[in-house]
This record gives sequence, C-alpha cells and structure tokens, in this order.
Amino acid sequence: MSPGWLAAGAFVLLVLIVGVVAIKAARFFDEATIAMRKAHENTDPLFVEANTTLTHVNTQLERVDGITANARAVTGNVSALTSLFTATLGGPLVKAAALSYGVSKAVKARRKAAEQPNKHSKRRPRRGAK
Repeated sequence: MSPGWLAAGAFVLLVLIVGVVAIKAARFFDEATIAMRKAHENTDPLFVEANTTLTHVNTQLERVDGITANARAVTGNVSALTSLFTATLGGPLVKAAALSYGVSKAVKARRKAAEQPNKHSKRRPRRGAK
C-alpha cells in the first residue's frame, strides 16, 4: 500500500466520522427546536394566568388601601373626640375628684380624732387661749 492510498483511506474515514457527527448535531438541533416551540406554546397560558392573578391581587390591594384609609379616619376622629372630652370635662372632673378626696380625708381625720380624744393632750396651748 502506498502512502497515497493510506491518506485517502484516512480522509474517507474522517469524512464519515464528521458526517455522523453532523447528522447527530442536526437531530439535536431539530429536537431542541421542537422543545423550544413546545415551551413557547406552554408559556402563553402561564403568562395569561399570571396576568389575571396580578389583576386580582391589585384589586385586593386597593380594597386594603381603602380599609386602611377608613381606619386612619376613625383613629383621627377618636383622637379628636378624646381631646374634646379632655378639654371640656377633664378639668372639672379632676377638680371634683380632688375635692371629694380632700373631703373624704377630712371626714376620716375628724372620725379618727373623735375616736381618740386625748391623743394630742400634750400639746402646748395656743397663744391667747386659756
């Protein structure tokens, strides 16, 4: 065998191997194309459902915003009412409570003094008192 035939045989063998690899690569790209097409077809309903879900979530968030605004308004009204009550009735109620506390202390002190008449008998007499 001459080196020419050996080189020709090696070239044919190389062409066959490259051909087999090219055929397998073509099949791989065909399958990849089909897989991508199927994935694309399956994503459309997914995006539609995601869009619908986001629409519902936005609706619920708007409702929550409305509820929060109403709660804020109620809180402001309660605060204003409390301030009004404190301003109009707070002062007189504090004064009435202080008066009743003072009266009850005085009554208790008088009762205690009546029960123990000689408790302060060692006191000095007042000036001018005989």
